[in-house]
Amino acid sequence: MIEPAPPLPPAGPESIRRFGSGWISGVLATGLGALGLGAVLCFHFPSLLTMPELQKLYPVPLVRGVLHVVLVSAFFFGALSVCLRRHLLLGAIGIGFTLLGALLGGSQVPIEGELTKGPFLGLDWFLLNVIVYSAVFIPLERWFPLRPDQPIFRKSWRVDLTYFFISSLAVQVTTLLTLKPAMVLFAWASVTGVRVWIAAQPFWAQLLAILVLSDVVQYWVHRLFHTRWLWRFHAVHHSAEQMDWLAGSRLHIVDVAITRGLTYVPTYVLGFAEPAIFAYAALVSIQATFIHANVRFEFGPLRFLIATPQFHHWHHAADREGIDKNFAVHLPVVDWLFGTFHLPTGRWPRKYGLSDGEHLPEWFTLQFLYPFRRGTNASTQ
Repeated sequence: MIEPAPPLPPAGPESIRRFGSGWISGVLATGLGALGLGAVLCFHFPSLLTMPELQKLYPVPLVRGVLHVVLVSAFFFGALSVCLRRHLLLGAIGIGFTLLGALLGGSQVPIEGELTKGPFLGLDWFLLNVIVYSAVFIPLERWFPLRPDQPIFRKSWRVDLTYFFISSLAVQVTTLLTLKPAMVLFAWASVTGVRVWIAAQPFWAQLLAILVLSDVVQYWVHRLFHTRWLWRFHAVHHSAEQMDWLAGSRLHIVDVAITRGLTYVPTYVLGFAEPAIFAYAALVSIQATFIHANVRFEFGPLRFLIATPQFHHWHHAADREGIDKNFAVHLPVVDWLFGTFHLPTGRWPRKYGLSDGEHLPEWFTLQFLYPFRRGTNASTQ
């Protein structure tokens, strides 16, 4: 009599995600399929889903060629995942995204509708950010990890990707919330002669001045969010218990509006030229992402001149020695001047997240509502 084969042991996370299991190809299929479908939708609804500032910059023939490669690759990886994997969901989702994108026109989809300046949703901005940041930071975090055992898809990555998605999609709304307070509330402080003189200064001088002024203002706004009156909004950002490039996206809209709105005030009042402002906006976006990354770079003596991952990781520390330290975004000297600098040589925080027993829910909607709930713990870090 032939004995039946013993049941397979339950597959753990490592065996489910190992090379050859179909998990990697399934993730690639889902990610590429979603990117391809999003690009097709941007072609269909350019005035609704794309930023006017970017519309005229796109090399359309090249974009169509890349879109074709993305859709074909998504279908290939989806089919490979279905063949290799016992659970077909990831591969099926990737194939589904690809087929839907193909049915809507694929890489030959026509550009429909007249291009306008809004209102719009920045789906193209989200897609570009995902592509660029993933291509830069995922390899860095794999090659030079601070915590090698932390996976790419670590705990709570979904909620942080939701923040990343919504902030990119609502880029017009957040821009208005950032710029309007300065223009409406502080227009009285603007002096034409000063604005003309500053706008005439060299690009590098303007950029350096914006960097210093913005960091000083943001330092004090940041400290204000660590007081009991505003902490509940900022606690959302500090609730991340694992640090990587995506963790910096976890920001409550009230935190974003007040911090960026007040930080923009000196830039608007003094009248810096647009090239310097745009350069600063790009710089702060890249650095704010980098200083959250799961990388082990310490930068030697440079860590005292510019904010680094080690510097900012101590700000997110749940260790008592790191509480209410390192508020600056660019220049550690600002923290040194005001007595909040903390950067021990060769050491990083043991853990991240909230202290004093404070806990936030793990869903985006519940985190958005958390500061408004009666009885919410208002303790600060």
